[in-house]
Parts: sequence; structure tokens; C-alpha cells
Amino acid sequence: MFDDGKHVVLRRDGVAVVLKTPQNEMPQVEYWGRDFGVPGAEGELSALDAMTLKVTPPAEKPDAALRPSLLPQGAEAFAGRPGLEAYRGGVPVFVRWTTVETQVEHSGHELLVHAKDAVNLVELDVRLSLAEGGLVLMDERITNIDMEHEEPLTVNWLDSVLPIPRRADRLTQFTGRWPLEKQPQTGPLPRGSMTRDCRHGKTSHESPWLFIASDGEPLFDSGEVWACHLAWSGNQTYRLDNLPQHEPLLGAGELLGPGEIQLLPGSDYATPQVCFSWSDHGLDGMAARFHRWLRSLPNHVRGDRPVTLNTWEAVYFDHDGATLIALADLAAKVGVERFVLDDGWFHLRRDDTKGLGDWVVDPEVWPNGLDALAEHVHGLGMQFGLWFEPEMINLDSDCAREHPDWILAAPEAVPCREDISYRTQYVLDLANPDAYRHVRGQMADLISELGIDYIKWDHNRDVTEPVHDGHYGLHAQTEAAYRLFDDLKAEFPGLEIESCASGGGRTDAGILQHADRIWASDSNDPRDRMDIQRYTELVVPPEMIGAHIGPSPAHSTWRATDLSYRAAMSLEGCSGFEWNILECTDDELAQITAFVKLVKELRGLLHAGEVHHADFHDPALRARGVVADDASRAVWVVATVTNLRDVVTERLRPAGLDASRTYRVRLREEIGESRWGWNTPQWIAAARTGEGFVVSGALLQQIGLQLPPLWPMQAIVLDMQAL
Repeated sequence: MFDDGKHVVLRRDGVAVVLKTPQNEMPQVEYWGRDFGVPGAEGELSALDAMTLKVTPPAEKPDAALRPSLLPQGAEAFAGRPGLEAYRGGVPVFVRWTTVETQVEHSGHELLVHAKDAVNLVELDVRLSLAEGGLVLMDERITNIDMEHEEPLTVNWLDSVLPIPRRADRLTQFTGRWPLEKQPQTGPLPRGSMTRDCRHGKTSHESPWLFIASDGEPLFDSGEVWACHLAWSGNQTYRLDNLPQHEPLLGAGELLGPGEIQLLPGSDYATPQVCFSWSDHGLDGMAARFHRWLRSLPNHVRGDRPVTLNTWEAVYFDHDGATLIALADLAAKVGVERFVLDDGWFHLRRDDTKGLGDWVVDPEVWPNGLDALAEHVHGLGMQFGLWFEPEMINLDSDCAREHPDWILAAPEAVPCREDISYRTQYVLDLANPDAYRHVRGQMADLISELGIDYIKWDHNRDVTEPVHDGHYGLHAQTEAAYRLFDDLKAEFPGLEIESCASGGGRTDAGILQHADRIWASDSNDPRDRMDIQRYTELVVPPEMIGAHIGPSPAHSTWRATDLSYRAAMSLEGCSGFEWNILECTDDELAQITAFVKLVKELRGLLHAGEVHHADFHDPALRARGVVADDASRAVWVVATVTNLRDVVTERLRPAGLDASRTYRVRLREEIGESRWGWNTPQWIAAARTGEGFVVSGALLQQIGLQLPPLWPMQAIVLDMQAL
């Protein structure tokens, strides 16, 4: 088994994947990592066989070492979690491939595998591809080819895995809550087989987010990492198989509900994409592969990302036409380009207990409709956006009263227990064609009537017991949500949609292929946002992450911060405001006007360059930079989250610059005053002038800039331009 078959070498953007293709067996990955010039000729690859072969055939001992295939199974003597678990008529289906065909496509970037089990009457198609940026993508499709019997093939799970080397000894995964998403948890790589499940019906605040294996503690700028991410917005399973008999396997798959996938004769099930990213330049190198891939997709946002004002924390449910007109006027004056009316505009919606499902303007609050507001916003030269929660329904709504069967739940679960609120809302069954037409029709009517440019799309309730037509229905619900995104954007070219789910509760590479922006967290506290955003952008490029300036104290934490600190946080994503700026002082208005001007100057770089983070020993320090592809310019935000440890601070050695060039370093104080102790480094004085501090890239990278001793929760912005 191990010696038979030819090699396949896939290579792209510095990454190589080498597979062995034994005759009529599932391929095995021999190598995944740096493309160091792995030979492509079959004869030259014999050394790789000799170096990596685990068993000297015949391998008859039960404790023999092995090399698992792309779909590891018990038939291979694999004792971890099988890649596939399925049954038919109560009998387990243990696949044994009778034929396996492989084909290389797309200029050597993709391997297609077609496998058939003629005994169990199952076919499997596996696609393993190297996407732009060197990201490995894997998806699978299983088909029931038993055309003689009506008994369905029930699929419990179908996972995708890749091996990682033994030197990987740490595992990083994530947890979180509302509004504190993307909290990393790093520990020793566990032994044995383990899974991490997420059953919230959406990606969720406590999503594993990624499984990241690393050689030592993971760093941003250096070190080797192997990461796995599931591009799916429903329930999910992340897995690790670290057994003595083989190299560890890292992978993921959709977490299917009981009996959810039952394949009738001729029908199939396609898995969500699983993304694998390798890097020998730490977490930043890993993230860069995700960013390059997402930016290469045809539907990725292009052009300047508009500065946005969203009204939620400005007015909440208190919708007063005159106040909102005044807010729009001031927003346009300070340079805002998109004005978004949040929750509270539709039928009966005076609080969060009623109205979901009735996407018609409330005549009591808006007797003349939203036309005047939308026209006024457009007349000011801004885009007009509107909030929806299309996948949700309140029992106190016309929709629920007329169509109780449209609720995605078992009949006995409605209403739910009184002590479980879920914000008094339920899930609308979008897999029901009538419910889907209702929502799409009402949304389309408003988009057309008001000229809506942008939708803030929320998803607040967990989907815990999704029953559709008597069956578990989360997979169909998730696909229907994707379809609704796509249908609306196809009908209204230019429409942009932000995915929000109580903040970052639906953030994944699946929704990113349908949405144009995500809301990383409902927390606008810049101290918390600083870390939420830096771990969100391990996958999501910054031009897709909404990052708004909120009021002080923050509504989510009641922590007070300087406006300059909040502005620095906003500069790290797609900038905007979640703030009633009508309450701002004249000084604050002048400051945010200057900030918006700075955003417009820098966003061409901030939303297209490569993201870097500095690794400091002092846990109080954060530094994040965006560097142009040609290293001609970089913008770095340096911030503190608490007291610095030492009197003499660490130096910033900005990554990504060209050592052979000379740079002008300027301190961009448009964000407002930043404060630090009495030890001001000498370079600061020059950096505050138009001439800037002129220094070589070599010195910047090797020696670094001595940072000022910033007080807690202070930030500076550094602009580095090549001369």
C-alpha cells in the first residue's frame, strides 16, 4: 500500500503538498509545508519515500506505524476518529475502495480524487487544492449509488484532515462570549483523539475559530505553525488525532444533527470547505495566506471602504425623525460616507420583544415612511443602510400569527420556557420556500423603494433545536441563508451586506464568501477590541472588519478611554462611528473630522496591505502594522492595554520594510493627543515635523524605534514612507 502508486506534487506561492497515490487506495499526504524545491520527477521522489515511510511491508503487526490517508478509516488500521461515519438500514458502512482515480487540474494546483466502494455502493469525491496565497482547501462529496434499494445512506460526519509533524507541540484554539470574542487558549498538544464541538447553530462567540498547532509557543512574526479553519456558518467540529502510530492529524467538519443527512439513491452530500494554512513566519504568515485567498475571490469588496456611522448606540430604539436627520447632517459634515439606521424602524418594533418577521416600516414611528430619511441621506452624498434580522421571528408579529409553521423548531418547543428568553425570538425556517419568498420579497421591496446601499444583517438567537419538516434542519437553514445573501446581491448589484451576529457570533470564511463586511464584536471598548480584532484578522482581512469609535465610557464595559485611543482602534479595521456625535463637544468634532480625513488618506494601504504584529515581551504592549506590497509605505499603531513593565520600553522593529531603502517616519497625531511619561525618545521630535525622522530600513528592522513610555490605554500612529 505505501510503496505502490505515483507521487503528486502541488505547489503554489511558497507552499508544497506531496501526496502518494497507491493503486485503488485513498491518497496519503507525505509532506505539507515550505516549497523548498521538492522535485517533481517520480524517480527523484524515491528519497522522500525512504525518508518518510513508516512501515516496512508486510506490516502485519497490530501496533505497526502507519500513514493515514486523506480519509482515514478503520480499514487502514487507523484507530482515531474515522474521516467518515455512515450507516444504511442500521448497518454501519465501513468503506473499502474498490477503485480510486486521481487527476491533477488547474496548472498543478488541484488534485481531484474519485473513489468508489462497489460493495457498500458509495462514491466519494475529494478536492484538494492550493489556492492563491498558498492556502490549502479541501472539500468532499459523498454519493449513495445504491439504486436498487430505497434505504437511505445516513451520514453522521465527513471530515477533512491533514497531517502535521511531530515537532508541533502546542495547540491554540479560541473561546469567548458576548462581547468578548476570539480569546486564545494555548496549551500542550493533547495526546489521543479529541474534538471541539460548537452547537450554537451559528459560528458563535465561543467558536474554536481555528486549531493552530505550533512548534513552541505561537508568535506573530516568527515560528512554524499549521492551522485549520472551517469555512461554515453552522454547527462545527474541530478535531485532532495525536496517536502514537502516526503523525498527528488536524482537521474539521460540519457537526451534523441526528439523522440530518440521509441520502436517497443517487443523492449526495457536499461538505463545507476546510482551510489549512502553513507558515514559517508565525501567525502573521498564516493570516496572510487567508487574506490573499479572500482578496482573490471575484466577489471580494473592492475600492475605498466607506466611513460608516451606525445609529444603534446613538439612539437605540428611540427613532425620532428630526434627531436622525440632524445626526445625518452632522455625520456628513465630519466626513462620514455611509449612514446606517439600526433596529427599531419596522412594524411594532419599540423594543426587542416584537416585530421580527414583519419587514415593513412602522407607520406610528415613521408615518411618512423612511423615504424622506433615505432621500436626505442620499442628498448629503452618503450611502443609506438599514438593519434587518432576516433569519429571526417574534411570536408577537403578524408573520408568526399568520404562519406559525414557519418557525424552525419542533411544535412542542414553541413557546419555549419562560425563563429562557433568547431575546424572545425564534428562528424563521428559510428552507421553507414560502418563508424564504416572504423575507426576500419584503427586503427586496424596501431595497428598491429606498435605494438601500447597505444592509446590516444581524443574527442574535442561537439555533438550538432546528426541526424542518420533521428532520434536523440546520444544514438546509445555513445554505438558505447563504442563498438569500446571494440572491439579494444578484438582484441589486452594488448592494453590500454586513454579517453581524450579536457581534462576532458568525465570523468564518464561509460567510465571508457571501458578505462584504463583518462586525467583530458588540464591544466598542478599544481595550477589548484591540485583541478581538487582532485575532479576528487571523482569517479576516481588515477591510472586512467593522471597527467603530464608540462613546466613553463604552456601553459594553463602562470603561472610559481617550478619544485618541478609540480612534487608533478604529484605524485598524473598516472605520466608522457607533456614537451619538450630536453630543460631541466642538473639540471632539474637530478631532473626529481630522481622524476621518486621515482614514481617507491611509485606507488605500490599510485595506490592501499585508498585516504584521510585533512580538513584545511586555504584555502591556501591542503593535500592529500594515505594509504595502512593495514596502513603499507602512502604518503602525502602537498601543498599551495596561501599565508598562519597565521604565525603558521595548523597541518597535517593524516587519515587512525594505532594508535597502530609507524611510521617513512621521507621528500622525490627527487621532488626537496621546500621553506618556517624561522619557521622550529623541526621534519623536523629528517625527512630529513635516520632514519626519529619516532612517534606513535596515536600522528600523535591526535596531528598532525606542517607544515612548505610553501610559495605560494610550496609542500612537506611525507613518513610514520610503524616500
